[in-house]
Amino acid sequence: MPTLHNTANIGDFAPTVLMPGDPLRAKFIAETYLDQAKLVNNVRGIQGYTGFYEGKPVSVMASGMGMPSIGIYSYELYNVYGVSSIIRVGSAGLIDENLKIRSIVAAMSAYSNSNYGAQFGFHGNLAPCASFELLEKAVGVARGMGVNMPVGAVYSSDTFYDQSEPNRILQSLHVLAVEMETYALYLNAARAGKKALSLLTISDNPYTGEGCSPDEVRTTFTQMMEIALKIAE
Repeated sequence: MPTLHNTANIGDFAPTVLMPGDPLRAKFIAETYLDQAKLVNNVRGIQGYTGFYEGKPVSVMASGMGMPSIGIYSYELYNVYGVSSIIRVGSAGLIDENLKIRSIVAAMSAYSNSNYGAQFGFHGNLAPCASFELLEKAVGVARGMGVNMPVGAVYSSDTFYDQSEPNRILQSLHVLAVEMETYALYLNAARAGKKALSLLTISDNPYTGEGCSPDEVRTTFTQMMEIALKIAE
């Protein structure tokens, strides 16, 4: 067993891994889009599959919720399994009120209230960014599909129920959306010299209370999934 969290053998993962938070969304992507999909990991129910999309090997594995969780799984994929690119396909709450439910955004960079970056030994403010190569490809694919996909900063929070209510301050800085994983993913990619990109579909509006059900988040955010699959390397 290569790690405590992943029973896949070395070579079981494709060079690109799509990474939703929800294991059942990983299962949905594998069953809906991948040919010959094979379950290669199911430790703690964090399902990982490898198959083929349009003849190209692609993997999909869940990250769980939050930066500690995606920090573990992305680190192992990059550094143990030799994965070269991870594309997060997640959900987010809108901060920019020009967005709507089901809008897709691409995270060029990530702000955070997390201390995750302290481990890297830099005594300042880290500003992790997406892979420009993946981001550029995603923007091109989205345009080709007729999808308006804003690109900008997102906010990765360590707290879901945040009593400090930072959204209005972040809105004034033109941050697009709030989620809980991108900051750690981008830092792990930077440290490993690998590629990462977060594509996020807006699932809720904290200002109005409007939102999607868990089943809708799991099975209907298909445009985001298709953009990610098309840019897999």
